[in-house]
Amino acid sequence: MHYETLWIERQCPVAGPIRLHVKACGPADAPALLFVHGFPEFWWAWREQLAHFSSDFRCYAIDLRGFNLSSQPTEVAAYKISLILDDLRAVIAQLGGHVRAIVAHDWGGAASWSLAAQSPELMDRFVALNSPHTITVAKALAFDESQIAASQYMNWLRAEGAEAVLAENGFERLLKMASVEGEEHVAAYRECWSRGLTGGCNYYRASPLHPDTPETTGRAASLFAALRAEQFRVELPTKIIWGMGDIALRPVLLDDIETHVPNVEITRIEGASHWLARENPDVVNALIREFVS
Repeated sequence: MHYETLWIERQCPVAGPIRLHVKACGPADAPALLFVHGFPEFWWAWREQLAHFSSDFRCYAIDLRGFNLSSQPTEVAAYKISLILDDLRAVIAQLGGHVRAIVAHDWGGAASWSLAAQSPELMDRFVALNSPHTITVAKALAFDESQIAASQYMNWLRAEGAEAVLAENGFERLLKMASVEGEEHVAAYRECWSRGLTGGCNYYRASPLHPDTPETTGRAASLFAALRAEQFRVELPTKIIWGMGDIALRPVLLDDIETHVPNVEITRIEGASHWLARENPDVVNALIREFVS
């Protein structure tokens, strides 16, 4: 499949010049879809979607800052969610100022949920794959014991030196964690990760959304209480596709979602994991197509 390569340049108040790498395919005059990956992936995670939708959509898949070929500032402060939103706004501006839909997963979804709330004029629709809304995840991290237990990996990734451990033995631990299999995929992910993992870990270090530790008991509950739900309300037509076999992000994160996203459709896929875009592409592609067409 033929991909075009685009570069978006912007200034970041914390890290200075930021260069964002974008892969593009599909008819230039077709409606645009923007695909936004999560940790520890890169644009490659959407290859099945790009192949499917490029017949009749202009498809763009970005490398978020900190990943692969995009700039990888080392400062934790360079990964605050507000700065990631500015990256997405800069990308959409260069693509014409508007897209038919954003399709996002994991950390890409975390940023895109906020973008859909703050800048709904940039998109017609929003699709989130196993990526929880800010309010529901903040509540679960404060009060739901199953999600608190499942989220302990966040505190591990926040720790100093996590990226070095992830890189050991040819990224063996990370390949297993991300369920990366097959010679071509393993080679592509190793090449991506060899460019650096600190940026990816810094998403966790910069975020206030993580479970309490014994030293910070009550912090998560205080954070949830301080959030203003109206700032995170998404009025756009929204599709949530959720792999129910996700061991890190539990189904409790969908509880009460309609309160914050009144125009939402939810499809739960039994047995699908966190990596459903790669592992269940036919089902995922059909659901996205039905929603965005």
